[in-house]
Amino acid sequence: MTVSVLPESFYARDVRRVARDLIGCKLLHEGVGGVIVETEAYGSDDPACHASRGMTARNQAMFGPPGRAYVYFSYGMHHLLNIVCSGEGEPAAVLIRALEPTDGIEAMHSRRVRAGALEQLCSGPGKVAQALAVDLSHYGKPVFDGHLRICARQKGWHRPDIITTPRIGVSAGTRRKWRYCASGSSFLSRSLAPKGAVK
Repeated sequence: MTVSVLPESFYARDVRRVARDLIGCKLLHEGVGGVIVETEAYGSDDPACHASRGMTARNQAMFGPPGRAYVYFSYGMHHLLNIVCSGEGEPAAVLIRALEPTDGIEAMHSRRVRAGALEQLCSGPGKVAQALAVDLSHYGKPVFDGHLRICARQKGWHRPDIITTPRIGVSAGTRRKWRYCASGSSFLSRSLAPKGAVK
């Protein structure tokens, strides 16, 4: 079966639409990866967005063309992978929070020796980057051409049931329900609350 890589134009849209539409798509780095089951959106008018106070050396990729990787090192511990969205000069990005591992699982386990269960391999943004060996060398690289790429939804994921909730670990913009999760997934970074989540 031919796998269709999402084109650059897919990302040149409102960041919330992209974050929702990425659920069920497959993220791969050199053949290792899985289905995206959790994302978060960060927009240009968003106080929780890294670009809310303007361009810096760290966030300049967010101001560039869409469909590029914005990778940053969090608290000196974890790399986090984001995908730049919207138009050039309109900083916005989607954080990839969790995957359901499908490809190269042995390689993931070798990189995350403490993970144990399959559900723990990519159940968080830092875990995703570690399992897929994504780091600052991927900063600004396209996700539609090269070793890091995102493919369209495949069989069984064409119309996923998606739940939205407030984002995790932010101190601003806390009321925005810009976290998108595949309903019923056991691979999320944090389980869905029984109350307050909406479709």
